[in-house]
Amino acid sequence: MRTQVVTIHDVARAAGVSPATVSRVFNGGNVTPARAQSVQQAAAALGFAPNRLARSLRKQRSSVIALIIPDIENPFFTSLARGVEDAAQRTSLSVVLCNSDEDTDKERRYLEVALGEQMAGVIVAVASQDETDLEPLITRGVPVVAVDRRPRDADVDAVRVDDRHGGEVATRHLLQAGYRRIACITGPAGASTSEERLAGYRAALHAAPGAVVDNDYVRHADFRVDGGRAAMRELLTMDQPPDAVFVTNNLMTIGVLDALGEVGRTPPGVGVLSFGDVPWASLVRPSLTAVELPSYELGRAAADMLLQRMDGGQAPLQTVVLRTKLQVRESTAGPVED
Repeated sequence: MRTQVVTIHDVARAAGVSPATVSRVFNGGNVTPARAQSVQQAAAALGFAPNRLARSLRKQRSSVIALIIPDIENPFFTSLARGVEDAAQRTSLSVVLCNSDEDTDKERRYLEVALGEQMAGVIVAVASQDETDLEPLITRGVPVVAVDRRPRDADVDAVRVDDRHGGEVATRHLLQAGYRRIACITGPAGASTSEERLAGYRAALHAAPGAVVDNDYVRHADFRVDGGRAAMRELLTMDQPPDAVFVTNNLMTIGVLDALGEVGRTPPGVGVLSFGDVPWASLVRPSLTAVELPSYELGRAAADMLLQRMDGGQAPLQTVVLRTKLQVRESTAGPVED
């Protein structure tokens, strides 16, 4: 049995308008609301879907953008992706979501796909400051916006949070609460978020009289639950284990709490502060002190910036920096005397 193809002429006849009017409705032309509604209702009744590829060729622009992030299972990136999608939907753009898993080879393949498929633009949270290569896209004139993580020496727009300031505020809070042997579990070496949050931690310690400044209290992990758990287990084997830990992402914090539970130690006896909130932070007992990140706003701002470039914006490259907010809860109430 042969399926009948619904054409633009069929929709025009059903709506009582010209084919040109139907074309204008689906290509963003100037049409009265009443006619637009009539065309859309006729199209829906007939099961008509406009040919996006043909429409893109007429506009000389794809209607798809790529969003490349390290881990969609992380609530931070889930919220960021929603911000990107909501902004893109306002202009009928579709978003292709790609997980790099912090793997620069996997990330490179996604970047090559974006270039090969002639996508309209790319938003990327880079896997590495130094190894991620955005030059092929830049050379071909594909708009690129870096989000959350700052690629070194790449001529692209960027939207990020003030990681160093957030790390400094977090560590200063732990010091003010009375903790002195403060560890830092940060992410992979080479990721700008890892390095900036660690730099903030170190700056706060160096500025505080009586604080223990010791690189043995620093651990690099993989921004995942298992990484945080393994790093905390190592810290607990030290002759003088930390009395508090600043964890530079939310998933690693889950692993840290698990490792502390294994040895019967709980906050605030060992202070725990997470860079990045989790949905249940206020529900666990003790509730979790966290640096709140404007994840949705990051995604929305990155998409808006990309759309401006796609529309031919010629403004100088810019970096938008959003501030964090410390949400103080019970997990950093102060050390317990032995």
